[in-house]
Order: sequence, then structure tokens, then C-alpha cells
Amino acid sequence: MSFDPSLLHNNGHTAFANGTGVGIRETGVVEKLLTSYGFIQCSERQARLFFHCSQYNGNLQDLKIGDDVEFEVSLDKRTGKPIAVKLVKIKPEVLPEERISGQVVSAIPTHLDGKSAPGQVPTGSVCYERNGEVFYLTYTPDDVERNMHLDTGDRVSFYMETNKHPPALYSDCSTGAVSARNIVLVKKKQMRCQGVVCATKEAFGFIERGDVVKEIFFHYSEFKGDLEALQAGDDVEFSIKERNGKEVATDVRLLPQGTVIFEDISIEHFEGTVAKVIPKVPSKNQNDPLPGRIGARINFSEKELPFGEKDTKSKVTLLDGDHVRFNISVDRRDKLERATNIEILPDTFQFTKESREMGVIAAMRDGFGFIKCVDRDARMFFHFSEVLEESPLHISDEVEFTVVPVSRLERSLAKDMLSAQRNHAVRIKKLPKGTVSFHVQSEQRFIGQVDREATPASAAANKNVSPSKAKEKDAEEGVIAYEDCGVKLTVPYYIKDLEGAALPQLGDKVEFSISEVKRTGLQSAVSIKILNRTGNSKRLLGFVATLKDNFGFIETANHDQEIFFHYSEMCGDVDNLELGDTVEYTLSKGKGNKVSAEKVTKVAPVNGIGEDVGTTVLLGKVTRPLRSVDPSQTEYQGLIEVTEEGASKGQSYPFGIVSMASKADCLQKGELVKFQLCTVVHTSQKMACHIVPQRRALVESVKDQFGFITYEVGESKKLFFHVKEVQDGLELQTGDEVEFSVILNQRTGKCSACNVRRVSEGPKPVATPRPERLVNRLKSITLDDASAPRLVIVRQPRGPDNSKGFSIERKARQPGVID
Repeated sequence: MSFDPSLLHNNGHTAFANGTGVGIRETGVVEKLLTSYGFIQCSERQARLFFHCSQYNGNLQDLKIGDDVEFEVSLDKRTGKPIAVKLVKIKPEVLPEERISGQVVSAIPTHLDGKSAPGQVPTGSVCYERNGEVFYLTYTPDDVERNMHLDTGDRVSFYMETNKHPPALYSDCSTGAVSARNIVLVKKKQMRCQGVVCATKEAFGFIERGDVVKEIFFHYSEFKGDLEALQAGDDVEFSIKERNGKEVATDVRLLPQGTVIFEDISIEHFEGTVAKVIPKVPSKNQNDPLPGRIGARINFSEKELPFGEKDTKSKVTLLDGDHVRFNISVDRRDKLERATNIEILPDTFQFTKESREMGVIAAMRDGFGFIKCVDRDARMFFHFSEVLEESPLHISDEVEFTVVPVSRLERSLAKDMLSAQRNHAVRIKKLPKGTVSFHVQSEQRFIGQVDREATPASAAANKNVSPSKAKEKDAEEGVIAYEDCGVKLTVPYYIKDLEGAALPQLGDKVEFSISEVKRTGLQSAVSIKILNRTGNSKRLLGFVATLKDNFGFIETANHDQEIFFHYSEMCGDVDNLELGDTVEYTLSKGKGNKVSAEKVTKVAPVNGIGEDVGTTVLLGKVTRPLRSVDPSQTEYQGLIEVTEEGASKGQSYPFGIVSMASKADCLQKGELVKFQLCTVVHTSQKMACHIVPQRRALVESVKDQFGFITYEVGESKKLFFHVKEVQDGLELQTGDEVEFSVILNQRTGKCSACNVRRVSEGPKPVATPRPERLVNRLKSITLDDASAPRLVIVRQPRGPDNSKGFSIERKARQPGVID
């Protein structure tokens, strides 16, 4: 191939199609070199240019294949093709051989599947700093050691290399021939971490990290949000920095609840056996957060799974050998498996060797209670957390339980004296009614004779003492003599164990069974039936005297005593029971041999005050109220003293609940009443009846829907009333004189007025005249008086257009004239 330098055309085209203009220098690499010509591979673009050796500026002997050259581009006049002219050899740059530290500026772009974009060899770029300047280099996936995936911001180290023959597919080589190679990851870019606040202190807290099983410290100054709302259990995200050689969380921010998930819990339930329980008091060397162990067969292999205190569904005590059901939790951070949602299976007592006892719930408080045990004297303490069933327990429920001793260390750590008892009842299971029995009753029936009568707690011993204050007496116990296999024996009996209302008398022949207390072995006669005389099954009559929250008292037919009864003994709806109602009942001995009424039934009203009611209406004063009004007194009956002149003045007569004209009325000591006299049928005693209180007082104040009357009741100087209790719908005013009745709320013990009737109106309020000194002052003030009060204008009025005053003068409108 020949080349004529004269054919070089420098004044032809001013630019080529690739945008290269005349006089612009380019760089390239000598790719082929012959005697008089050669070829150059451009570095900045994909082009291969011809050059004649005469265009080389220098010693042609020094030019070698692979040398870097700088040149201009011109057109061959004969062929019209671009050629290289004015070649100059470039001295090779000496690249450093040491590793350079830098940072990934742009990671290699990939599709979601991790493959490069079609039609391209993916490239990325890194940067490094030298002498205050930042330089950028390209790299390809082949330049990264061990095919490590790099992200933007990662810290890396690399060598620099001159890329003399850039591949034809490279499309973005902004740094020319120099690129990065042998790239090694030094440190990944710090990502935002997530976790859950596990502890908060006075000025700092700790976060349980979501990426590793580890806690990290943070100061409250690093929390970005409302610090008052931050609490343990909140999900947060944060960055990690190193301070004083320790990692701390910075830039802590709240996340939506439920964002951070530590574990995956299996849907499937598994069954296993408790191999090791969590100790109640951890030892000093106890560092395992999951000290418990459950053995189970999972996927045809035996496994032992750990568990902690929070992995049980309830706080019921677990014992070795318990048969339990659970889920498996897998920690996302370290793949640790553990048992969680552990619950005791009903058949677990067949697997454990524990000794189960029975009893009845005797008392319950706030969070704990006591069980009356069948086999123990002392009541057994228990926590509500030890109940196996979700349904709540009630007093008198029958239960089964296990007794565990409390260690000395546990007692010292107990928060209260009750929890510090030596033994506790745990693993409490509710039993069906009738399962628990404190006695063993013989099937054999015996026949004997009453050797000593059992006396009930009656008027002789406890005439004026309420059942709650009565004490057991030996005289209440009777004795029956009988023979068994030719041996003469005696056995005690009690009134409560009789069948029927008739009381056995000395010498009566009776049939009975023998009951033995399991705990003590003491025997007594039960189910006692009188054989040689017809039992008097007549029930007693009485009148409801008091109604409390869950119990009440019955006034006897003689009107001189009251008998306790519990609402559980009421046959019928207790809500339909009112004061003064007639009831039928039988006497029985309850807990502590105290006499009470049972099988209480409301019956048709009976005239309890007799037929011979006197016609004379007497005036009197209450000298002693009923005991329902004053529980501190020992006598049940109240007393009224006659106050009007006559033969009976000064005499006192008793009264009971049936004596009141209004059974709900609450007579106080010292109140004036009107009453009549009657004779009690059974005792022929005179007593007051048809008692009507004479109450008059002034209205002290009236509010919206209630008011107060100036009337002393007990310790209170005022008596409450509701406006609904005012008769005829009148509106009472302060100072009105009224008549009223006083009722006692049996459940709250508070009195209020009812049936309020206005007797006379109070004085009308009169407008108070102006004081004379103010009248004289106003008369003496003149406009010229400097000391007189003056009106000061603080703000001038403004018109609708925000201007001061009105633009149009206001004047009186003439009738029939329109402006």
C-alpha cells in the first residue's frame, strides 16, 4: 500500500460524523506496525485508524506495537476515510502497584434475577482520593474478587490497571484506559437496623436487635420522637456507631407496631413431656435465658427443646413429667428452635407422680384465696394464676390441687406475708359439685335413744345476740346412746342434722347414720329421724326485718328476736322480697353451730299484729330504735314512750318491723310518732302498731334534681331528698316547711327522705335595697367631679368597610318615606 503525503487534506471537512473536529487531539494504542504504515486503536471511541510512518514525530525505531500515541484525525483525499496524522508518542504513566482504598460510587446494575442487562457488559465505578482530588475508575464483575456483590457506599480496596484494548461492548468508559481491578470488600455500608426496646432507664435504654441475638445501648438524646411515648416493647429502627470502643445505637426512630419480627412460630401443635422445669429462684450461675426443657418426638426423631418463662400460656406451675402441648418457634437471627405457647394437657396427672388433694374454696381476695382442705387442718393459700381452667372460681367451688412447699429463699422474696406461707396450693382443677366430701357417712342405719337433748341457740342463751356474734356452747350438743354388736356406745348429734323440724326429747327413740370427719376421725349422728312420736313438721312464720347485700334478718312471730338468713337459702327470687313480707322458714345450725333460717319461702301476708287493735291514737317519742337502725344495741325491738297527758303517760311499748305503717320508714331515736296499741297473740304482750312518724322541717337548699332538709339523722345534720319524692310535683324553695318520711337504704346504710309534702311556703325572697351610702354617693356625683368614675373609650367602632365610624349619618326614618 502506497501513501502520498501531498494527498493529506487538512482544509476539507471541518468535522466527522462521530463529532471529531480538525485539530482535536486523540489518544490510542499502536495495534499494527509495518515498514511504512500502521494502524491505531482509539482509546476514547470504537475506531481503528490508518497512519503513515511519515506522520510520526520522532524516531521511528522507538515506536513499538502497544505504545500509547496522541494524534489528530484527518481525511484521506483519495479514499475519503479518516486517518491519523501528527502522531506523538505518549510516555507511559507509571501506575502505583500498592492497593488503593476507595468507595463504590455506582454499583453494577443488575436485573431482579441478578443477570446483567441484555446487550451490555455491566460496569460500575469506584472513587478514591489523592492529594485532595477525587478520581473515578470503572470496573466490571470480573474485577471483583470472589464474585462478591458490592453495593453503593461499600468501602473497597483495589489496584489500578491500564485497559489498552477496551472490549467492543463497553459503552461507558469515562476514565479512559485506566480501570480498577482485584477489588476486595473492606466494609459493607452501614445499613439501618431494626429492633425492639427491651428496657428503659432514667436517661438511656436498651434495644434487642433484629439482625443478631444481641442488645445494644442507646441514650435518650438519640431518640427522634416523643420520648414520653417511648416504652418497652416498641419497634424501632436505628444506626450503629462506635463510641469508646463499644457499639451504640444512634438516630433511633419509632416503627409501626409489628414491624420487627424475631421468630417464626409453627402453625402445627406438638405434644411432649417436661424434662426440666424452670427453677422458681434462679441460681447465681444461671445465665441461660431458656433454662426449661421439653422432650418430644418430632419428624420421627427425639428432640429436646428449650423454653423460658414467657413461653407458657399461663403461670400455672409446671412439674417434671407434665404432658404438654406447644408450638415450635424458630429465631430468624440464629435459627434457634424453642418450645412456646406451652399449655398443660388434661391427662397430665396420669404421667406425673404428684399427690393430689381435694377441698372447697373458703375465701377469695384480690388475686388470691384460701382452700378448706379435706385432709389438712390449716386452710391452704393459692394464687389465681394457679387455676387451670379459664373460668373464674367462686366461694364453695370444689377443687383438686397439689401442695408444694415454699423454699426459705422464696419466702424471703415474697411480697406479702400471705405469699410467704410454708405451703401453697398449685395446679388447681375445678371439680363437679358433690365430688368433695369432708365426711364419710355409714350406709348402715343405727337405732338408739336420746341420752341428752341438744338445745338450739335460742332466747335463753343468745336472745339478743346476732348469729355472727354468737359463740358455740357445749350445751348445744346432744348425745344418743346405742348398741353395736352388743357393745354400748354413745355418739353426739346436733340440731342441724335432724330430719324434719321436730326436736328430739330425752328418751326419744331415733334412727340415724354415723358420719366421720376424714381429717380428725370424729364421729357424729346424722340423718336423725324420730321413731316413737310424730314429728312436728310445721314451719315457722316470720317477717322480713332487714335486707343487706347478700343476707338479711327475719323478725320472729313473737316480734322479739331476729333470725339470720342467707340469700342462698331463699326459695324464689330475692329481688321480689321487701321489708315486712311474711315468710316461712325452718331453723338450722350453720357454720360454727350458729342458728339461722333455711328454706325461706315468701307466703301470703299474715296479720302479724293481732286482731285486738286499740282505737285510741297515742302520741309518743322513740326512745330506742330497731337494731337495723342502730346495730350497736343488743336488743332487737324498739321502744316508744307515751308523751301525751293521760293515764298511760311515761309508759313504754315495744315495736317491730310489722308495727310500722310504712315498713320502709326509718324511725330514729327521739322522733315523735302517732301509734296505736295491740296484743301479741302468742305472748299476750302489748306492743305499738300503726306507727306514723310526725316529722316537720325546713328545706335547706334545692339543687337541680335533689335537695336537703334541715333534719338530723344519725351523725348527719341534713337529710337528702330527690325531687321525684315531692308530692303533687311542686317546686320546693329554700325555707318551705315540709312533712316527710325517712327511709333507710338497707344495702348502703344511708337515709333519705321520701313522700315529701309541703305544709307551708317559706318567706319570699325580697330584693335588697341599695345601701344608703351608695344612694347618697350617686346623688352627689356631677360630670364636673374629677374624682367621679368615668367611662374610658378603649376602642372606636368600625364600619362594614373597616373604616372608623359610619360614612353616612344615621337619622330617624320617616314613616312611609323610602330613601
